[in-house]
Amino acid sequence: MNALIIGGSGGLSSVLAVKAQEKYNVYTLTRGERKLPSGVISLKADRNDINAVRELLAATNIHFDVIFDCICMNEEHANLDLEVLSKYTNRLIVISTDSVYDGRFKKTPEDEEGVCLDTESDVRGYAEDKRRMEKVFLKEMTQIAAPMKITIFRPGHIFGPGFLLGCYPEHSRQIDLVDHIRSMKPVRLVGMGIYLIHPIYVDDLADTMIDCVDNDKTFGEIFCIGGPEAIENRYYYECIAKALGVGITFEEVPVRGYLENHPEYSGHLCHRIYNLTKLRNTGVKMPGTHIYDGISRTLKWMNKCDL
Repeated sequence: MNALIIGGSGGLSSVLAVKAQEKYNVYTLTRGERKLPSGVISLKADRNDINAVRELLAATNIHFDVIFDCICMNEEHANLDLEVLSKYTNRLIVISTDSVYDGRFKKTPEDEEGVCLDTESDVRGYAEDKRRMEKVFLKEMTQIAAPMKITIFRPGHIFGPGFLLGCYPEHSRQIDLVDHIRSMKPVRLVGMGIYLIHPIYVDDLADTMIDCVDNDKTFGEIFCIGGPEAIENRYYYECIAKALGVGITFEEVPVRGYLENHPEYSGHLCHRIYNLTKLRNTGVKMPGTHIYDGISRTLKWMNKCDL
């Protein structure tokens, strides 16, 4: 059986590529600029160039039992998937983001029916473009005779080997966060990090994606996905310090005025926890890695890497 990963060298896609090899011959589609996991078959094209992707897949002429799109960022990417990829597979699994929700109206916990961002405005950004991408697929998913069975996942904060640590404004994906905490510099947290977050360990996300391929209860559906714990952002940083064997100090950044001055963090300054009942009811493998264990593994990986 064959699987194609759009991506393959990123944090999630590289883990997915390794795990998927237990079941599939794994192909990756990338620009070929970064190292790929051992054992994959590399296809080289820029996914932003629809003609290049079309010509490459026509020349390769392989039927894929599943295609995983880990880097579908906007409506143009979604249209490429529907126009080009549908000729080579009838199963597509796409990674979206929890940032598509409008933070002003989020429930705690949120579910798949929550209020999403307005995409009719002229605002362009990561979250807005991801929601526009979703809407392209949602329109297709309502068609009875749609050529592909599509599943969309909305993870929040993905962590684990391949990802920098840091989940909150001021210290989000901070390359020197470990040194910062080791040196006992205060970690600046808006509202002292009281907002809730639902992180998911990268291996768990990859496992669930693979497990849903043949599960017809996941066809034509969007799922929230998170790990087994919902925590305060503050606790995330406390786990890093504990795993490092050091203490930690915090500096409170007032909530008032922060979002007005930093609208790019609208998806962070709200509770980001999700009701996983819909996903659990499909019977797929559920995420099970706890925060502290995942962070400890991430730190071991970082010690081996030249970041």
